[in-house]
Formats: sequence, structure tokens, C-alpha cells
Amino acid sequence: MRKSYRVKKESEFQRVFETHNSVANHKFIIYQMEKPGQKHFRVGISVGKKIGNAVHRNWVKRRIRQTLLEVKPELKTDVDFLVIARPEADGLEMAETKKNLVHALKMAKLIK
Repeated sequence: MRKSYRVKKESEFQRVFETHNSVANHKFIIYQMEKPGQKHFRVGISVGKKIGNAVHRNWVKRRIRQTLLEVKPELKTDVDFLVIARPEADGLEMAETKKNLVHALKMAKLIK
């Protein structure tokens, strides 16, 4: 994803966390914050050390990014959101990752 689609700074992550607007399933947690007037969504991805070593964490992040690219046209535009992977997300096939992430996004009402 291009830089304009990413939440990068620690202060931006904290601002989204402080809204306490979250949903979760067994594999992912979604925090979101409304930003009226924004041209497109912004996303932050967090994969903790409980997932495994750097190779496993990067593998999970790549699958999350790919899923978000595939559902990009369906996502709300006026929102910043964070995707946090739980340890159960390690070792999932791409289809399972997509299914679980789309489920969490639907629960958060981020998919139109």
C-alpha cells in the first residue's frame, strides 16, 4: 500500500487506540476512528512478538496487506483503522486470513 494509505506515527496509533472503538474475532482485532472529509482510508498493521520471529511476523503482515488490497474498493473512505493480529493468525493460509480479516472488517462495519 502507498504511504498515504498508512498510519505510521506512534501518535496516530495512540489516537486511534484512545477512541476505544474496537471489534475482534479469534484472529484479528480492529480499532477504528472516524475522520470525516478524508479522501481515503488509512490503515495501521501491528503484529506482536507472540506471533513468532521476524519472518513469521512479516509473513502475516504481507497477507494482511494483500487482503486489504483485494477488498480496497469496498472499504469506507473516511476512517483510520488498525489491524492487530492475534497469535492464532500465525500459520494461516491466504484464504483463511482473508476470510477472518473480512469477517472482522464486516463486524466493524468498515466494508460497505
